[in-house]
Amino acid sequence: MQLNQLNFHHLFYFWRVAKLGHLTRAAEELHTSQSAVSAQIRQLEERMGESLFAREGRRLILTDTGQLVLAYADNIFGLGQEMLGRLQGRSAGVTRLRVGSVATMSRNYQENWIRPALTDPAVVLTLESGLLEGLLARLVQHQLDVVLANETVPADPDRPLHCQFLGSQSISLVGPASKWASQSLRIPEDLDGVDIALPGPRHALRAQFDALCATAGVSPRLRAEVDDMAMLRLIARDSGWLAVLPEVVVQDELRTGLLVVVGHSTALQERFYAITTPRRHRIEVLEQLLTGTPEQGIS
Repeated sequence: MQLNQLNFHHLFYFWRVAKLGHLTRAAEELHTSQSAVSAQIRQLEERMGESLFAREGRRLILTDTGQLVLAYADNIFGLGQEMLGRLQGRSAGVTRLRVGSVATMSRNYQENWIRPALTDPAVVLTLESGLLEGLLARLVQHQLDVVLANETVPADPDRPLHCQFLGSQSISLVGPASKWASQSLRIPEDLDGVDIALPGPRHALRAQFDALCATAGVSPRLRAEVDDMAMLRLIARDSGWLAVLPEVVVQDELRTGLLVVVGHSTALQERFYAITTPRRHRIEVLEQLLTGTPEQGIS
């Protein structure tokens, strides 16, 4: 059986019977006769070469094949309801929110930002990470709803985007409490020759930090440069070196006392942005996440 041979009208009738568990109720909902519904399902079974229901007395029980087909039908028609809901400016059933984030962004920051959506049973989240350009390409193609980034994007009349500033955080110097408790260092003056782990060259913070050290004539001993903030968090926790990063990256370790803050720098700031396309169809949960933060338009 080929896809072009699949009759989605028959599949829809099967889906309603499977969900309602009763031919008569399904026929009433579909405004047709019970015999018409039975005939549609029988034709679907003949095309598939498998039975979808078994009868136990007056009850219809899904076969193993029926259970499998129902799982796919739930996705097919659930997405159809979601599409219609979005086109009509309302939510129907569930809302799928597709979030992309640059790989250099803190996972803790991402979780904190989407946290309100985690408690909404009507929201299904899709989370992706990658390079900014790849994520923006998927955003423009409407394969993502929003991209979280720690840098803004240049104006491009051929690719209109809206970049909303979400906030910023100063950068800290952290280290294991077993080695650095009760110590305080200035950034960058006290870092000459100190073992240190830094964000990788692609991270927006790295150029800021390198320029700060060069201006002060300071040369820390670079032990690791890491693009992925989750890995930098592990290195900060387990290596014994100092690490330069936003505190949100290691919020749990700081709270439990595994790591301590050794120094702060107000000269180094990581900024967070939500990038979207000008869109005709609003996603209510996304609007709620974006509410109350300053805006920066990019045309």
